[in-house]
Amino acid sequence: MSRRYIFSSESVTEGHPDKVCDTISDYVLDACLEQDPLSRVACETLAKGNLVVLAGEITSNAKFDFEEQVRTAIRDIGYVNGDCIFHADTCRVICEMSEQSRDIKQGVDETAADGKGTAEQGAGDQGLMFGFACNETPELMPAPISFAHKLGRELTRLRKSGEIPWLRPDAKTQVSIEYDGYKPLRATTVVVSSQHAADVKQKEVRETLVELLIKKVMPAEWLDAKTTYLINPTGRFVIGGPEGDAGITGRKIICDTYGGMGRHGGGAFSGKDPTKVDRRPGGSMRGSIRLCYRPPRTRERQRRHLLHRQSGRREIGARRLGSFQFQTGRDHQTARFTPADLSQDDQLRSFRSR
Repeated sequence: MSRRYIFSSESVTEGHPDKVCDTISDYVLDACLEQDPLSRVACETLAKGNLVVLAGEITSNAKFDFEEQVRTAIRDIGYVNGDCIFHADTCRVICEMSEQSRDIKQGVDETAADGKGTAEQGAGDQGLMFGFACNETPELMPAPISFAHKLGRELTRLRKSGEIPWLRPDAKTQVSIEYDGYKPLRATTVVVSSQHAADVKQKEVRETLVELLIKKVMPAEWLDAKTTYLINPTGRFVIGGPEGDAGITGRKIICDTYGGMGRHGGGAFSGKDPTKVDRRPGGSMRGSIRLCYRPPRTRERQRRHLLHRQSGRREIGARRLGSFQFQTGRDHQTARFTPADLSQDDQLRSFRSR
């Protein structure tokens, strides 16, 4: 028996306050790794008003100007308009950094240490990472988050290219998809909220973004007469970015993964070097589950996928493959696969029995 429901996912553009902070943290990380590939970096960013605060732990031989990295990141995002309080050239920057804790360092280093179980390289912390894939889109991502991301990327392109001169950097998108079981059917609602210049009217914002953004990004077969378009539904979005809301690194972890589809272990990606378990194994799990996907060879096998396990070959009838769980601590790592055709209770029992 079919089960119809609606699933929504949101995305944010690079000008959203939290994404501004993610970007700044990653600019600092890149600056470290470019000069010293063995850098240990955990960089957090706070942005509010025209203030940026950097805090964290960095152990690196890299030498660079933190403030210049912050200003470059903000400038590349596009906060250079005179009508925005938050501005690349005028923001204040406060930097509070220390070196990585010696206790954490000895756990990560590939050397023996007093009290350490082995001399192997370990992780700096414990954590849970999940990978997810499905065949709703060519990139094997769920349709709601995939379309939300595409809308956000095109919105950014329209702004940076100058095609829509009144656009400003801060924006959010959200797409709601109606499903019949595992099959996506149509877009029920598309939401776009974009910061804009003060002299543009809501009517122009709505008409422009529906025609030049939504109808060009969303495939026509996903839209119908019943699809609802919500464009800046509050009626005005002039005050945006860190001027309107404080931003912090790591607060858009669902946007950064699968839009709420599958599961999430809670760890963020930005500002962390590859020894941090959130960043490297999180991507590894996504890569592993993608390798399990086999495109259907015939029409009859369109919704059948094969999963090979050490115990033999198991056939999965569900359209979604499932998810990997990657557990890691300072001296252990474990990966587990959960088929998507199991109920949540069965999945938990499956985890406990292995």
